[in-house]
Amino acid sequence: MKKTLFPVFVMACLLIPSIGQSQTITWSEHVAPIVFNHCTTCHRPGEIGPFSLTNYDEAASWSNMMQYVTEIRYMPPWKADSKFGVDYLGENYLSDNEIATIKSWVEGGSLEGDPALAPPTPVFPSGSQVGTPDLVLSFAQTHLHKGTNYDEYRYFVLPTGLTQTKDLVALEMRPGNTKVVHHALVWADTSGSAAALDAQTPEYGYVPGQGVGGGQTDLGDQLPGYVPGARPNVFTNGMAQRLPKGSDLVVQIHYAPTAVDEPDSSTFNLFFADQPATRFVNSYIMLPPNLVNGPFIMPANTVKEFHGTFKVPLDVSLLGIAPHCHKLGQNWRVFAVTPQNDTIPLIHIEDWDFNWQGTYHFKKLQKLPKNTVIHAYATYDNTTNNPFNPNNPPKLTTWGESTTDEMYYLPLLWLPYKTGDENLVLDGNTTATNNLFHFSQTKLYPVSPNPVNGPAKIGFTIAEAGAVSVQLWNLHGQLIQNLATYEQAMAGEHILDWNAANLPSGLYCITLRVNGLVQTQKVVVP
Repeated sequence: MKKTLFPVFVMACLLIPSIGQSQTITWSEHVAPIVFNHCTTCHRPGEIGPFSLTNYDEAASWSNMMQYVTEIRYMPPWKADSKFGVDYLGENYLSDNEIATIKSWVEGGSLEGDPALAPPTPVFPSGSQVGTPDLVLSFAQTHLHKGTNYDEYRYFVLPTGLTQTKDLVALEMRPGNTKVVHHALVWADTSGSAAALDAQTPEYGYVPGQGVGGGQTDLGDQLPGYVPGARPNVFTNGMAQRLPKGSDLVVQIHYAPTAVDEPDSSTFNLFFADQPATRFVNSYIMLPPNLVNGPFIMPANTVKEFHGTFKVPLDVSLLGIAPHCHKLGQNWRVFAVTPQNDTIPLIHIEDWDFNWQGTYHFKKLQKLPKNTVIHAYATYDNTTNNPFNPNNPPKLTTWGESTTDEMYYLPLLWLPYKTGDENLVLDGNTTATNNLFHFSQTKLYPVSPNPVNGPAKIGFTIAEAGAVSVQLWNLHGQLIQNLATYEQAMAGEHILDWNAANLPSGLYCITLRVNGLVQTQKVVVP
């Protein structure tokens, strides 16, 4: 059995035309347009992508990985169910034909083709994915995130210095340290209370629970936030959010666990409307008080589905939705029922992944008449069958900001309804999906192919370097094969080649053990 272990990282590619498999598929004619349109935005110097995809040589060096992650449907990073009945801006998923086309390109030798047929390398704005900002706000000093292997939630206050209220159409965070900035939430504070709290602490910023935004005490109209891999949405059609004069930007940043101290000094680009806005975007967040089957408590060794409801108090038009939970989360299903008993689908995430989260903006505004009830179901697995359970053994878990806690958190972006909204098709000027792809945790991917009776690939992420073992077990708990043992493997993504040709038919488990964590994936040998 041949074993190879090498670090790989994941790229995002989007839709490509269906091409007959008898045709020679090349980079220049078929692959470059996809990469340049849907991958290079992140995979270029200075962006979140850990490697560049700006030319053939760069893309060809990652072609095997590209085939693997698309075949197991781990990439592109799009979790919303395309068959649920609602369309979003920047949809990012591949059809069977598109996946087969990528496979053919790779298995055909990842050919370049005629360079003259390749599109020109795209030119992106310098320092921004939106354009030239109207206002740039930066940390007053560097924050040092301690290497304690614990999450940190910290609030920073950035005075805007605005002498008049502005209509905000986009907000773009440029994280100073992409290795540890997991996500950020943003508010505007006109009271000065956040600045006062910051002044009470000797260090830069302050911790949750002390005031505006702290411990989720301020859940009113959030401004656009940040998740790695997200490109900012730009409001159009006269829509904007108000940024009051004299306000402070209050930013809650979640820093991921790290074993070493990591500095961060982040920047925020603000973009204002060229013409006065005519409509202003609001937000409402569904939380555990919305649950009809609360309280939000998950005893150890239980799987629970929580059902929240919210009755719309006036005619509204929904712009977007942003489901959020942590590592116990399994799925989300959200829909609305009108007073006439019409059902309006909003989002379905069948396989929740903590690494992929963000805001899904609708292509068309979703009209919800007054007294429509929004139903939001979320399932959580607090058992040992959940390979991402942060507690081993499982323990009673309830609401909290740490990734070892859990959340039921569903922001909704809305406008007061205006006649004709249901026919308004948005472009949003969004540059791509607003999803998160972030290597902040150790993860074992599904085996590909599965079922398998011959060669296969086993992929996994290591959040931090450490000793690694990959093993095959049967369902009786018997060790069948040691697939890989390494005293030290580097942080990042890895692929292990495996051959199941000599195994008896049956159901097996692959386990990944690293740094005290255990991940599992089931595999079928027919």
